[in-house]
Amino acid sequence: MRSKIVAGNWKMNCDLSETKVLLEGLTGKIKANNQNKVVVAPPFTNLHYAFESLKNTNISVAAQNINENESGAHTGEISAKMLKGVGVEYVIIGHSERRAIYKESDETLAAKTNQAVKEDFQVMFCVGEELASRKAGKHFDVVKTQLEKGLFQLSASEMQNIIIAYEPVWAIGTGETASPEQAQEMHAFIRSLLAEKYNNGVAKNTSILYGGSVKPNNAKEIFGKADVDGGLIGGASLKAEDFLAIIDSL
Repeated sequence: MRSKIVAGNWKMNCDLSETKVLLEGLTGKIKANNQNKVVVAPPFTNLHYAFESLKNTNISVAAQNINENESGAHTGEISAKMLKGVGVEYVIIGHSERRAIYKESDETLAAKTNQAVKEDFQVMFCVGEELASRKAGKHFDVVKTQLEKGLFQLSASEMQNIIIAYEPVWAIGTGETASPEQAQEMHAFIRSLLAEKYNNGVAKNTSILYGGSVKPNNAKEIFGKADVDGGLIGGASLKAEDFLAIIDSL
C-alpha cells in the first residue's frame, strides 16, 4: 500500500538559526494519530543539524539535490554516501529549478536517480510541464518523456525507492495552482504509465505527490483526489503553522 507523504522543500532558505526556529515549530506539533510520512529538505549546510534535531520524531530529512558520481574531482558537489553519513533518507531529484536554471538533462537526472537508488535512498523524482506546453495541450507528452528518460531505466523492484512529484512549472511559486481536477487527471495519467511500463502493483504502490502553490486553504481539496498521495511543498513549508496545517489536511 502506498504511503501518504507531505514533504517541505526549503530551497535556498533558512540559515542555521532560522532552521532551529522552524524545526522547533514543528517538533512535537504533529498530531500523535497522524500516520502519514513527513519530510523536510533543508539546505545542505543544515542537514546534519536537522537529522540530529529530528532523531526522536516522526519527521525525516531529505536533501534537495545529489551528484551522480560516487566521489572524485567534483568541486562543490555532494555524493550519496556523504548524505547518508549525515542521516539523510530522502533526496529530491529533477526539480524544475534544477532542470531550467542549472540545465540538468534527463540523462543527468537518470544518472542521479540510479546513484541514489544504489545507495537505497527514497527518491522524490519531480516532473511537470511549463505553461506553454500546458496551453498547447502537450502536458501529457512532456511528463511522459520526463518519466521515460529519467526514471524508467529502473527495474520494477527499484521502483520501490521512488516517489513521483508532479509539479506544473506554471504553478510553482506563482500563486497559481492546478485545479484539483487537473492534478487528479495528471496523477491518474502517471499511474497509467507506471502500469504500462511495469505492472499494476508498481502503479498501485507508487506514491505520487502534487506540488505547486499548495497552501492550507487548498491542500485538503487537492489531497482529497484519489490519485494524489500528498504534496511537495515549497514556500508554505517555511512557516511552521502553515506546514502543520497542510500536514493535517492529508
